[in-house]
Parts: sequence; structure tokens; C-alpha cells
Amino acid sequence: MTASYETISTRLDGNVLSATFHSPPINLIGPEVVRDLVGLLEELSRPVSARVVVFDSMDPDFFFPHVDLAKVPAYTAEAAKAGGPGDASLGMLFRRLSEVPAVTIAKLRGRARGAGSEFLLACDMRFASRENAVVGQPEVGIGTPPGAGAIQHLTRLLGRGRALEAVLTSADFDAELAERYGWINRAVPDATLDEFVAGLAARIGDFPRDALIAAKAAINAIALPTPADVRADAALFQQLVRGEAAQQRMAELFKRGLQTRGRTELDLGDALGGLKAVD
Repeated sequence: MTASYETISTRLDGNVLSATFHSPPINLIGPEVVRDLVGLLEELSRPVSARVVVFDSMDPDFFFPHVDLAKVPAYTAEAAKAGGPGDASLGMLFRRLSEVPAVTIAKLRGRARGAGSEFLLACDMRFASRENAVVGQPEVGIGTPPGAGAIQHLTRLLGRGRALEAVLTSADFDAELAERYGWINRAVPDATLDEFVAGLAARIGDFPRDALIAAKAAINAIALPTPADVRADAALFQQLVRGEAAQQRMAELFKRGLQTRGRTELDLGDALGGLKAVD
């Protein structure tokens, strides 16, 4: 790995690349993060790239809380650079993440909601701090269905009923419940999470590259949604996020401190439940 990034710090240890997100103040997925992801995925697509990538966050409270709702057109334009104007969506960018010829592991501390959760779901494996991890899909509570992969991945992983529960309630799920439902691979005690993930990544990284890539591709062929399904979800999100209901609810959330380091972001599931209904 030779490139440097504004919002991602990288470190190569043997066959394992560590990629740590740092986009103050709260690691929102905005144009800078998306631009860096496009560049990193380009590097990971090369034949000599790392065999395993471990993603984590420098912020103990926020892995990725959600997209920057004030910059949807800007980050969408950056995502388009990964595949062209026809694929101008985080959903298609995250699908590319699922297909890179490397094993991708998310190590979760803090909150991963909305597109943050969808980033995790696009990774090959997800391991979370039992005490300090939260996942959620707040989009319906804001006024739009998820648009970057959650509907596709959660239905496959959780089953219909639990996927509907996760998406329609817009509630926060702690690591233990997320593990029970299948949202993450395992909830690991925080004190041992780093050691556990490092050991797993090193073990996988020592296996033959061709076998890793072939096995991942075969499983992807069974489990990944089609590009058409991803594009349809993205189009619906883009349509409804600009609608009156979503705009009203976002305006109220911004008044309460959305996208700042306060209780609204820390307890977003509760905040959404407290908003007044909009017809």
C-alpha cells in the first residue's frame, strides 16, 4: 500500500492491512470519506494487495454514525467515481467492497448506523465489542428506506421477520442482540477484541491467496444481491430522502443536535422514537 488518505490511516503487517477511519468530529460518511474509500478499494483490487483488511475507527463512540445528511449530493458524486454515473450510489460502492480480492473484517466499537451499518454488512465479517458497540438502521424513522445494502443483506442474514424489525423500528441494537440475530459474526469482550481480530486476520492472511479469493467469490455468487437490486434500493432512497416527510424530520433532528457530539447522536434510536408522526 503506497497511497495516503485524508480520513483513513493504514498500516501493513505482513499480509494484513489495518485501515482506521478518522473523520472528526463524529466520523460521518461524507464526500471525504467516500473519496478515500474509492481510492482504497482501487488499491485493494490490485493483484499484490493485502490478503486481509481490518477496518476500525479511531473514535471510540462512532464507527460511522450515518451519512452526512447535509452533503448527500456531494458524497454521491464521489461514489460515482468508482463505477461511473450509472452507479452513483453508496450501495454500488459497498458492493464493490464486498467483491475486492481480499478478506475484509470490520472491528466495531461505538455506533454504526445507517450507511455505517451497511458498510459493516458489505464487509466479509463483523466482530463487535460486547460492551461498546451499537448497530441500527434509522432511515425509516427519518422518512426513507435504507438505500446502501441493508435491505438486501439483513433479509439474507436475519430472515424476513427480524429484518423487518430492524428496519421498521429504526431502533438501536446492542452487540449481544446483534449477534443473536446474525447482524454481526460475534460479540467479543472489549478487552480481548483487538487480540481476537488480530489473531483471526493473521491466520487467514497466512493461507494461499488463490484459495481465499476463490472461496470468497463462490460464496459471493450465492449470497450477494444483484446489481439491479442494489441500484433499485439506492434510487428509492435518493427519491424519498428529498421528500417532505424526510425533510421535516431531519430538520427537527438537526434542531436537537443531529450530527453533533451529543445525546441525539449517541441515542439516535430513542430520538427517532420521540419524533412526532408525519402523514
